[in-house]
Amino acid sequence: MPKWKVVTEFSFNSAHYIKDYDGPCGRMHGHNYQVRIEAISTQLHSSQYCPHPVMVADFRTLRWAKQDATKGGLDHCILNEVMPPEYETTAEMIAKYIYDETKKRVPPNVQLKIQVSETPNSWVEYEE
Repeated sequence: MPKWKVVTEFSFNSAHYIKDYDGPCGRMHGHNYQVRIEAISTQLHSSQYCPHPVMVADFRTLRWAKQDATKGGLDHCILNEVMPPEYETTAEMIAKYIYDETKKRVPPNVQLKIQVSETPNSWVEYEE
């Protein structure tokens, strides 16, 4: 059976604080978040931008989070004000939020793996 994997990377800049954290991360600060998304499928699909079944998932769709916050993304915002309250703003929860929101935008049989990095030498991966 054929299998395709597409990968995209992007960054966005946002501020956040971790609620009730005893230390510097409990104060407002910012990061240049690096995000890597892997999408895997055994079939190709169309997208909102292309009516032909020729892609796993559209790169434009996968990169929704890099858009400015005023356009529904996460760039140049305070994550604590943009993300729903059930998502704390740790890297782990940001990865889950990006996963959950991306999953709504791609065909149901597309598997996703999300990586989020706040600094060059620490990151988190999330997949289901």
